[in-house]
Amino acid sequence: MIASTESFSGIANNAKNQTATYRFLLYTRPSQKTFRTKRILGKKQKQNRPIPNWFRMKSDTKIRYNAKRRNWRRTKLGI
Repeated sequence: MIASTESFSGIANNAKNQTATYRFLLYTRPSQKTFRTKRILGKKQKQNRPIPNWFRMKSDTKIRYNAKRRNWRRTKLGI
């Protein structure tokens, strides 16, 4: 019974190491970006802006702000 407990703890430690490695790879971005990644980042950068004031002042609209606005620190893109 002791041997099975030791092997289980070894499996648990291995799973923790794999999870830590996965998180490290998930949150590190390479400095050499592919064109596809750069294109996606450029599009998201253009989308992340407030609505124009002239659109806000229109009398027949109920949209007052950009509901899909994203902060770089709070919400990640997941690419």
